[in-house]
Amino acid sequence: MIQVKGAVMRVAYLDCSSGISGDMTLGALIDAGVPLEPIQRGLDSLGLPLCRLVVSEVKKHGFRATHVRVEYEPEQKHRHLHHITQLIDRSSLTPTQRDRAIRIFQRLAEAEAQVHGTTVAKVHFHEVGAVDSIADIVGTAIAWELLGAERLVCSPIPTGRGSVQIAHGRVGIPAPATAELLRGIPLAASEAEGELTTPTGAAIVATLADAFGGVPAMRLDRIGYGAGTRDLAEQPNVLRLMVGECDAVAARVAEWEDPIWMLETNLDDVPGEWVAYCTERLLAAGALDVYTVPIQMKKNRPAVLLAVLCRAAELLALEQIIFSETGSLGIRRWLAQRHVLPRRSHHVATPWGQVAGKLARLADGSVRFAPEYESCRELAAATGCALRVIYQAAQQAFDLSAECPEW
Repeated sequence: MIQVKGAVMRVAYLDCSSGISGDMTLGALIDAGVPLEPIQRGLDSLGLPLCRLVVSEVKKHGFRATHVRVEYEPEQKHRHLHHITQLIDRSSLTPTQRDRAIRIFQRLAEAEAQVHGTTVAKVHFHEVGAVDSIADIVGTAIAWELLGAERLVCSPIPTGRGSVQIAHGRVGIPAPATAELLRGIPLAASEAEGELTTPTGAAIVATLADAFGGVPAMRLDRIGYGAGTRDLAEQPNVLRLMVGECDAVAARVAEWEDPIWMLETNLDDVPGEWVAYCTERLLAAGALDVYTVPIQMKKNRPAVLLAVLCRAAELLALEQIIFSETGSLGIRRWLAQRHVLPRRSHHVATPWGQVAGKLARLADGSVRFAPEYESCRELAAATGCALRVIYQAAQQAFDLSAECPEW
């Protein structure tokens, strides 16, 4: 669908400088203006024992914030995922609220299953299966829909220092399930002692966040502060939620930004065969792209610039390959920002057969199609038709298609 020029998107930003937990998230949402009454009504429909949200204003290092406490009847019960799913399915939550809550619990179950070497079906929740944690997660799912944000950006996550007592004993911070949930999410260093990010908080951001980084460009509308229960010596224990509007196309462009590392080294004493082998190894080890450029170095010596694009996870391994295979004494590296269009596979029908290709969506919502070389080459070889004719037919088949592919 083509975006209307000037259309705006509602964006939320979570400043997790003191970590994130379920009660902090719910407190920030309520402080940002989400009404308490529909949240409580949704929780009441779960059919849990007495479960009431108590909201109060507190001070953390001199900053005002909203603290949410769950009052409930104590129980001795460990729930499995299907027990919690049944509670949610029988409730009066909207389909969107149900889906969001179940997805958060699903992420938690997957993390617990991975940590304990079992299956999702066999995982029984301890702390997060208690009434207060269910209230935090379901309440957040309800409040998030009421907030009306279409996109959530989150800061890097600090986890804290030291150890924490859980149902399985004392463990280092981050707790195992928290660490599992934060795989692939940027973490922030913190000198604060204690658990800053709980499994519930980690599951919420892992499920709801669309991107991680700095504050997006937006016109700020609301700010909410959710208070944690503990007082930190180093800083206010609050989660800040910033809500505003931004240009929809600009937000979509920002969504496609993708940080990568650039590695470069100049080689003036390496045989071409060595460079070729090094290139093969780099690609096999996860480099996004590898290329060479002919250059001249000191005293007009002909040389080669070897360039590698990679993600942070592969950086050190790829540098080791370059040092090992080329004998280079130094590698230049820097973090670059690239704009990657969303893409997916697509097939079109030509008079000679099916051709595979890639669809790419631009920021204005328009879609373009690029035939795959290998697919066109195989069809050309099988039919005896010229490669250029296959290419042109594939492109024309997409251009004339009456069906606009759903993205």
